[in-house]
Amino acid sequence: MVNSRSILRPLVGVATIAALSLMAFNAAIRTWMRAPRISAKDDPSAFGLPFKDVFLPTSNNKQLHGWHIPAASDRPAPTLIILHGWGGNSEMMLPLADPFYHSGYALLFVDARSHGASEDDSFSSLPRFAEDLESALDWLLQQPETDTSRIGLIGHSVGAAAALLVASRRKEIAAVVSLASFAHPERIMRRYLASKSVPFIPFGWYTLSYIQRVIGYSFEDIAPQNRIGDIDCPVLLAHGVDDTTVPVEDAQLLHAESRKESTRLLLVEGNHEDYEGLRTRADEVLSFVADAMRFKKNGETDYQSGAAIPSSKVLSSPL
Repeated sequence: MVNSRSILRPLVGVATIAALSLMAFNAAIRTWMRAPRISAKDDPSAFGLPFKDVFLPTSNNKQLHGWHIPAASDRPAPTLIILHGWGGNSEMMLPLADPFYHSGYALLFVDARSHGASEDDSFSSLPRFAEDLESALDWLLQQPETDTSRIGLIGHSVGAAAALLVASRRKEIAAVVSLASFAHPERIMRRYLASKSVPFIPFGWYTLSYIQRVIGYSFEDIAPQNRIGDIDCPVLLAHGVDDTTVPVEDAQLLHAESRKESTRLLLVEGNHEDYEGLRTRADEVLSFVADAMRFKKNGETDYQSGAAIPSSKVLSSPL
């Protein structure tokens, strides 16, 4: 007679190995969801700009670090919140400071959780970047030097996707400048996994499913291409034509999905990190933001008319 224990023993062993392997794989995914932290070496004073360090409360009882650069005027000023991308920090976005500061804006550079000088958290994600951006917005709305009718968002990569997500649900936003946002998180993750030769079935599929469980959102619910149509304020989608991390087609898809005349597409020379072409088009970006702020200040919402914001014409720099 066959002993039932002798049959079950190898099955239990296989099940144990499978469970331990799955736990190890989940731990590896969690590690991937923790962005590398890079500390800043310079601050706005390196650009000759006044600033103060600020610490802002955000979700999970964490603290964000930021640099608040006040406007030169004593009056409440239009303000831009600027957020970096995955594994970045505020220092990487500082080249944007000078032209906007000298155009009369106050600026708030923010490090997302687990980035720069902000407090650590268990993982990073698009929804958490958006939570941190909203925390910065809530803080700004309480500052007497802020013109609360003129607050704009500038973000890079996942920070840009977060800016689009926040603008789709917060009507206080007057303008969004998106630098290299992806259109859908699943596509960018699938591209990354493919670049590492990870087979989608079963490993890639499981990875994407697990990440959605961890972050508490489906990719469909937070995908910029699905949320940009809910944004009321003008949006500028700036993208480098040589971007291999987030192909320019993502920006073109976002532009098409917006279906609003106040959304503009600005294609410039450069890749995902280098925006030399954007510097040569700085006047167009400044003009876009100024027009959007004027709309919001005057209490107008009919952006579809294109009266002050030029229609959604594609601007492309000569290559």
